[in-house]
Amino acid sequence: MTVAVLCAALGDPTRAAMVERLSRGPASISELAAPHAMTLTAARKHVGVLVDAGWVERRKRGRVVTCRLRPEPFGELEGWLTDRRAFWTSALGRLGAVLDEEQP
Repeated sequence: MTVAVLCAALGDPTRAAMVERLSRGPASISELAAPHAMTLTAARKHVGVLVDAGWVERRKRGRVVTCRLRPEPFGELEGWLTDRRAFWTSALGRLGAVLDEEQP
């Protein structure tokens, strides 16, 4: 999955809250919907976006759909952030050096 897709899925506050809830362990779609003023259909759509982005895995047992976080996207996002941090730390360091040279 691309970082843009991963981040876009978390760009919605409801989906971000669902991921936060799932960080404490698996939950049913009903449990994920409960803190929000939404129907189960709306909650299923949000979960679908998270599944498509790779954040969540869902399993159906009988009539209950249970969701859990997948660890792989966290590694992808962490790697991307580490690369960006290294780039910007270097770039800002060079900028600081140039500005220091220009001051009397």
